[in-house]
Amino acid sequence: MSNQNQTYITTPIYYVNDVAHIGHAYTTIIADTLARYSRMVGKDTYFLTGTDEHGQKIEESAKIRGKETQAYADEISATFKNLWDEFGISYDKFIRTTDSDHKKGVQKAFSKMFANGDVYKDRYKGHYCISCETFFPKTQLVDDEFCPECGKVTTVVEEESYFFRLSNYQDKLLKHYEDNPDAILPKSKRNEVIRFIEGGLNDLSITRTSFDWGVKLPDDMNDEKHVMYVWLDALMNYLTALGYGDDEKLIKFHPASIHLIGKDILRFHAIYWPAFLMSLDLPLPKHIGAHGWWTRNGEKMSKSKGNVINPREVADAYGLDNFRYFMLREVPFGGDGDFSQKALIDRINSDLGNDLGNLLNRLIGMSGKYFGGVVDSSNISKYFQDELDSVESSFKLLEPLLDELQIHRYLEELWRPLGVANKAIDYSQPWNLMKNGEEEKAMALNGLIANILAKVSIMLYPVMPQTSTKIASALNFEINNSSWQKLIIDNNLLDVFKLEKIAPLFPRIEEELLATKDIPKAEKKKKEVKKEESSKDEGIALITIDKFFETSLKLGTVIKAEEVKKSKKLLLLQVDIGEDEPRQVVAGIKEWYGVDDLLNTQVCVVANLKPAKLMGMKSEGMLLAVKDSSGLSLIRPESPKENGSSIG
Repeated sequence: MSNQNQTYITTPIYYVNDVAHIGHAYTTIIADTLARYSRMVGKDTYFLTGTDEHGQKIEESAKIRGKETQAYADEISATFKNLWDEFGISYDKFIRTTDSDHKKGVQKAFSKMFANGDVYKDRYKGHYCISCETFFPKTQLVDDEFCPECGKVTTVVEEESYFFRLSNYQDKLLKHYEDNPDAILPKSKRNEVIRFIEGGLNDLSITRTSFDWGVKLPDDMNDEKHVMYVWLDALMNYLTALGYGDDEKLIKFHPASIHLIGKDILRFHAIYWPAFLMSLDLPLPKHIGAHGWWTRNGEKMSKSKGNVINPREVADAYGLDNFRYFMLREVPFGGDGDFSQKALIDRINSDLGNDLGNLLNRLIGMSGKYFGGVVDSSNISKYFQDELDSVESSFKLLEPLLDELQIHRYLEELWRPLGVANKAIDYSQPWNLMKNGEEEKAMALNGLIANILAKVSIMLYPVMPQTSTKIASALNFEINNSSWQKLIIDNNLLDVFKLEKIAPLFPRIEEELLATKDIPKAEKKKKEVKKEESSKDEGIALITIDKFFETSLKLGTVIKAEEVKKSKKLLLLQVDIGEDEPRQVVAGIKEWYGVDDLLNTQVCVVANLKPAKLMGMKSEGMLLAVKDSSGLSLIRPESPKENGSSIG
């Protein structure tokens, strides 16, 4: 099994019911960044991605399009692989669950779990969502029929099924997460998983008889009508990709150093997958990293809204490396991110253009004008030791941030040396140094800037490989394990070299490069009117005071709070706002607040909202809160006030 010098990095295998979108690209770019860094620092690295191709949803999608299921799966899988190849994703294996060796490994796992008593046959009846490939209890449905995850109509399914004894692993899973507090990243997600497990684990249906498109049971089971549940099939890819059940030469990489996933599939990876591994007597993954979702201009993406982002189009318009930087810098790992062209352009023009690209331009200009392009680092410490110390301290912080998947912080810290370099030029004024005969100090400044750029380019390489390679080429060195060891670990400086002139890396972008969807004339008119009514300074739509007071905001005390079982987000609250009976409020704040955090505390309630149903429960108000990249906080009074007091 894996040792300290081996790294196994995985993305989820992407479901082939649709083509790749920005969320898929985000996960894959994070994984590629970690894999590139791992290889650069000398680790034996294995990076896995691929496609999940079985299940009823795929079978039905193929039928709708009039295609054979395998042909349809081949077509969509190819779009993912082609995109990752175009993006230069450095995967070691692209697995498909329709691969014969994968099926063989899944069947071996099923046989082993059956033999050790963890699998048994029974009948199952429940509400099944084809889109999510998941059963939901009736209490979790929205209006008794709609899926709480995707909102689509569920179907009552009753069929014979094989079950996995998930309930047997409840205590073992809790013990694992108690002993390994960083097994789930960000750590805030660990509490969500623990609460779900503590709520009780039911045995898991792991086969289906209502469709055929899946991995059949092992031949010795003599039960041909069953195919394996898509999540058992899919999760096993992390083992079968290493040869489990066939040629197991690569099994040395197990367990995974990091499984990267979207937060919507955390339960499957943090509960089902570890339980399967325990059943197979195999070690558990070291880390599971669950990232957030991407919206567009504040709205959830959907085909009907026409706001789904095609990652290829963005990369083609703005540059692949720029797109990679934006995705990783813009949002903290685990939080939701919002994509807008304005935000992307701001990052390119400011962070990349002004801070990084302009620094290289200044170095090329300064070095060429005064020293014929030659850079000599020998006297840097004589004049700029404080700057060298500051830069070194920043580089020491980087690897721990990457280990914790705080990639936005990693990039933020990596930019500090660029600030040191730009300030050194402004403060030292090389033109005056040359005019005053201080050529040695001017050359030392020249060397300082070159070495900072070299060190930054090495640590930026995993995020922006093409850009970093260009910078290194201009500085006459290659980014590899040797240069990382020399410049980052040993903190040495560049040898004397001659700069190569290159074109500016980040030409300024003045307007959006991607066309937006056409707006109907009536809608355009509405937007024009709204624009006229908005504040010229702030861009905020103005309303009258009367309009504001149409909203009834009341202060109340939470007198009862409970978790909504099986919901990742919702708490059910009873709030006393000074009326005859308390208001019931269903609040999506479970990620940030527990029951004990809220009981007997005061909150601000929007009291005149039309009642709504969430997961079948009536909600008679909404809590006021503020949310930013660091999380969510409820709006509360500084000191206790009378329940029912008006806010405003």
